[in-house]
Amino acid sequence: MQVSDADAVTSYAYKASLIGSAHRFELTDEGLSWHIAGRSALWRYDEISAIRLSFRPVSMQQHRFRADVSHADGGRIAILSTSWQTAALMAPQDSGFRQFIVALHARMAKAGSRATLSAGLGRMAYAAVLVFLAVLTAAMAVLLIRALMIGEFAGALFILGFAALFAWQVGGFVRRNQPRSYSFDQLPRSLLP
Repeated sequence: MQVSDADAVTSYAYKASLIGSAHRFELTDEGLSWHIAGRSALWRYDEISAIRLSFRPVSMQQHRFRADVSHADGGRIAILSTSWQTAALMAPQDSGFRQFIVALHARMAKAGSRATLSAGLGRMAYAAVLVFLAVLTAAMAVLLIRALMIGEFAGALFILGFAALFAWQVGGFVRRNQPRSYSFDQLPRSLLP
């Protein structure tokens, strides 16, 4: 990320895949300028209709954040906090991502934006995740009780270990992605690196 006082430009870039060019974003006095896969545009800050911040881990990077920025004409771009380095390495860009997202919000607020600011998953998706977790918890409890009833203590221990690992991995995702709204001056800390 580069910040220059002379031309008041804040920039951020990441590689979404190994092949192809980097996705590049700049915050200029005119608006958010972006260049993605041969396409580019300049969105004025007051034309940005929505921003959704979320926590989106993947197998190669368990600490990944995402910002979905929507334009009034229906366009949408995603900004990720990680960048592909090699076939086996996805590098975090936590500081640059955080600074860029905070600066974007500050510039939008200064421009008088009326964008919808939301965090986490959509309400329906979040409800589906909670229902799935409730069903899975009930199934695991039934298996645990069955293992204890037949004296299969190694199986019960395995179920407990698996449940603890699953709760640790999925619990952070569910907690961070709880649907909520936020304001330009109160960005959700749990959704920024």
